[in-house]
Amino acid sequence: MLAGNGLQHHSRRKSARLRRTRATRKEIGTTGIGEANRADEHESVEMSLKLQQRGNRLRVVGTLGGKFLRLALGTGNVGAASTLVNRIERAVAEGGTSALWPELKRMLPPRTFETLATIANYCEAPAEKVLLWADLLAAFTLEMEQRIALDKLRDSTWERYQQTLSAFETFLAEQGVFELRLMNRAFLESFKVWRRAKILEKKFSRGAGSLALDAAILHRVFAAAVENEMIVKNPVRMEGRPGDSPESGAQPFDGDELSKLRRHAGSDLLIFLLLRWTGLRGSDAVRLTWQEVSFESKEIERVTQKRRKKVVLPINLELLFALEAEQTRRKPGPRERVLINPATNRPLTRPGLYRRMLALGKRAGVADAHPHRFRDTLAVDMLSRGASPYDVAKVLADTIDTIERHYAPFTKELRERVRSLMDNGEGLSKTESTNIAQQPDSTWKM
Repeated sequence: MLAGNGLQHHSRRKSARLRRTRATRKEIGTTGIGEANRADEHESVEMSLKLQQRGNRLRVVGTLGGKFLRLALGTGNVGAASTLVNRIERAVAEGGTSALWPELKRMLPPRTFETLATIANYCEAPAEKVLLWADLLAAFTLEMEQRIALDKLRDSTWERYQQTLSAFETFLAEQGVFELRLMNRAFLESFKVWRRAKILEKKFSRGAGSLALDAAILHRVFAAAVENEMIVKNPVRMEGRPGDSPESGAQPFDGDELSKLRRHAGSDLLIFLLLRWTGLRGSDAVRLTWQEVSFESKEIERVTQKRRKKVVLPINLELLFALEAEQTRRKPGPRERVLINPATNRPLTRPGLYRRMLALGKRAGVADAHPHRFRDTLAVDMLSRGASPYDVAKVLADTIDTIERHYAPFTKELRERVRSLMDNGEGLSKTESTNIAQQPDSTWKM
């Protein structure tokens, strides 16, 4: 049995010396140069190993790198033990970079492996860290805080980001998924379906139009993951540019709705007039201070929070009277906020502004009277009065492209103005609509 496994019996000891069977010239030719190279490598390391029986187990005994060893192999099978010794020799000869060490770690007893690894200077590579959503969120949060500190990002923008991130974390908890490698394209698409259903459960969901913004925010978050080499490819597919939906254009109030809101404004009159005649975004309206209101020039001058653009707004006469009356009543300091909550006399917050305008709409019988509709109203009102998109863009601190895309195509007032120009103007040829209308019916018969 020993001879069959390449072992030579020792007459005086209960052991056997491991000797490699000499290959024939034909065998060397078939195995190629690799075997010869490995033999040369073995010769460069001083080693003399043999198998020794100990009870029903085998161990390896001999010298390796000038050190005498007696190490358990964890097996009593001669064939398996011979294979282990052969791989030990190869691993030691190849050094600490040998690919055999992970395999030997699984096959050898721990103490034996540690001894051999120390001799060969093998250091196990640290296990690859499994990256989690929490790791990405921490990195992204730090980046956003840095941008805010450098005045490259508004607090209100980060607050909106956090709404989407909170919803996504709720979805992850429900799905039990926390590893980034599991968040592929299909998984993110399932989040969109889930998110849309959650939005539509709300009373003023407006067709889940904010889903495009949620997708854009998540795309930005996972772009940070790509930049930080946490993932290879961004799994989020955009749902178009936020606000670009052809079905969600401007929603201005009409004249009748404005009259109803004005009559039922009550203690919210200053809020109503400020939104109506400035078109300020909610974030700018609630942060407007008295030092930004000039009674001498009758203008409001402010750097907008979203785009950091300076806007100078002429104050409408009705709004001017309301501001003067409020200043006389409160005698505020220059840094105090213009808008306060009538119920608490504390500065009005953006959520508070939203709630009070919806409540005003309910009192007046005007549905969905959220603050941004006043911005739409001013833009459409100006365009209808003949202002150019450039004029409107300057007043709203927006881009001409946004004005043309968001306001101009969707408003009945503008379409009626164009219709009036087409019906009454002369252009290249005088309109004959009046004459056609007066012609007898017989002229239209084929």
